[in-house]
Amino acid sequence: MAKSRVNAAPERRRELLDVAAEVFAAHGYNATTVRRIADEAGMLAGSLYYHFDSKESMLDEILSAFLNELWAGYDAVLAAGLGPRETVEALVTESFREIDRHRAAVAIYQKESPHLAGQPRFGYLDESRRRFEELWTGTLERGVAAGVFRADLDTGLAYRFLRDTVWVAASWYRPDGRYGPEEIARQFLSMVLDGIAVSTGTVGTDTAGTGTGTPSPRPR
Repeated sequence: MAKSRVNAAPERRRELLDVAAEVFAAHGYNATTVRRIADEAGMLAGSLYYHFDSKESMLDEILSAFLNELWAGYDAVLAAGLGPRETVEALVTESFREIDRHRAAVAIYQKESPHLAGQPRFGYLDESRRRFEELWTGTLERGVAAGVFRADLDTGLAYRFLRDTVWVAASWYRPDGRYGPEEIARQFLSMVLDGIAVSTGTVGTDTAGTGTGTPSPRPR
């Protein structure tokens, strides 16, 4: 069986993993059987074992491939040596691109990683979570220190807000939707950064100095 899996066509494996990811995302890992995945793939359950030894192996490949690609993108952002605000913008954009490429995998990660992380095979999920937090909070703290983000910004809270509001998009994003990942990222950032970036001008009238004055009316 192992030899057959090694010799299986990579393209077919990828197709089967895509099918499995959609089924896991829709029904949950525990509720999904190998037979259900095989049915969705239009094959017999026994034939699926030609490619994978278990549904756990499929889940492992789906999640590890997603995270490896995500971290490659994040590492490229960090290597660019951008400022704090630009780093946040680039990280958010890369995150939405990953949702576009791996929507089902992101949904699985969101739903399944809390209980999977305790299993030895999926220990990398907890390590990835720690890296996420260190990267995002570190960038936000660098922005606060540089005067780019507000001095009173709770970076831990901001991290959780950014994390949850970005990744929840996997539940509603569709590749054939009205906006692509870059435009969604742009609009998301325009809303978020107006709230955490240091204001460089006067926004309406704000005697308390909070930058939350009345906005100008929309031009007619």
